[in-house]
Amino acid sequence: MKNLVAYITTGFPSLEFTVDVALALAESGVDTLELGMPFSDPVADGPVIEAANLKALQNGFKLHHLFEASAKIAPHIDTLWMGYFNPFYHKGMDTFITEAKKAGVNGFIIPDLPFEEAKPYKSVIEAAGLNLIDFIAPTDSKARIEQIVTDAKKFIYLVAYAGITGAGKSEDLQEIVSDIKTFTDTPVYVGFGVDQNTAKEKAKGVDGVIVGSAFVKVLLDESLSNTQKITKISAIAKEIKEKINS
Repeated sequence: MKNLVAYITTGFPSLEFTVDVALALAESGVDTLELGMPFSDPVADGPVIEAANLKALQNGFKLHHLFEASAKIAPHIDTLWMGYFNPFYHKGMDTFITEAKKAGVNGFIIPDLPFEEAKPYKSVIEAAGLNLIDFIAPTDSKARIEQIVTDAKKFIYLVAYAGITGAGKSEDLQEIVSDIKTFTDTPVYVGFGVDQNTAKEKAKGVDGVIVGSAFVKVLLDESLSNTQKITKISAIAKEIKEKINS
């Protein structure tokens, strides 16, 4: 069974809604939830997630809101915090580790923290029983892939193309997937540009997919009520989970 990881932006359109949609995703086949930490300059994300980030910040999002929501969500679904390094640096990694363990969150995804710079943090995070997810890009050499994935835990985040989330580009990943699996048995999940239309193709040869913009687009749709948003997001999750396993 291939896994589905879903990303949502914490605090948009409200913190209460974040909890509601997270629990609905848990019931709709999502295996792991990425709770996005709103940030003013989300460099790896496209305009959809960037817009949700800015709206959450305008609505008054603070880090303690992430911690509060996670305590209500993490008991029901495997939960990771996805955020840029700036908040981790300023608040202190020890604070995030403490709050994650308190809430039941299982680790972090920090897309702008390079592998080499992540090493000292990763050892501390793993010593606390949490995970720091490693990234592989299509541009990585075989030697670099070996270096990154040898000690990878939980899953490896394979970026589907060079660029930003939601761009919908297409690249043949079979060679790089084969290279990764030469060096590790850790599951490989592909992200960037995965939605209802691309999920089946993107899932070939990997162990799961990571979906963000397809869900966040629904969050941004002001023509829908919150109840309608949850219904639509749940349907998308079920459709993608079915497609990647058919």
